[in-house]
Amino acid sequence: MTDSAGFCVWFTGLSGAGKTATAAALARRLERLGRIVTTLDGDEVRTLLSSDLGFSRADRDVNIARIAFVAREIVRHGGSVIVAAISPYEAARRRARESIGARAFVEVFVDTPLEMCEQRDVKGLYARARAGDVPGFTRVSDSYERPTSPDLVVRGIGSSPDQSADEMLATLAARGLLGPASPAVR
Repeated sequence: MTDSAGFCVWFTGLSGAGKTATAAALARRLERLGRIVTTLDGDEVRTLLSSDLGFSRADRDVNIARIAFVAREIVRHGGSVIVAAISPYEAARRRARESIGARAFVEVFVDTPLEMCEQRDVKGLYARARAGDVPGFTRVSDSYERPTSPDLVVRGIGSSPDQSADEMLATLAARGLLGPASPAVR
């Protein structure tokens, strides 16, 4: 593997699990290693690329397919891409892995208890979903299929985004995705 090897780190987890904060910590570390990093945040993609979609299973699958397409193109050109999207369905995540390529795809499950996600919810989405105002909300009125074999599980409580980013750097290095002699940088 060379320094130009592209890869995708795909964060999955509940709303409020810590995906965005952990993705930002990883992006900072990768940039310190000289990588140019693209971050595709689920909320931003929904607003800019998938605003025509709802939250049915079919629409969520299309949203994930769109994200995977963009990520695949970045990886194909040797780029580093971080995806932070709930991606609630196992089959859609599997298709994303297949689209991007198994060697370049690193699935990270941000495992945070639902109760903690609800406590962190500054937008009040969980409360609105429980009141019936937000239909199809993950883990309230729609399912979340826990990853069966993620490449890495990080805890959304008990470790900081920076500690989790260190774990991810080690995983990327072990897979040869950071290039030769790429030390983990804090």
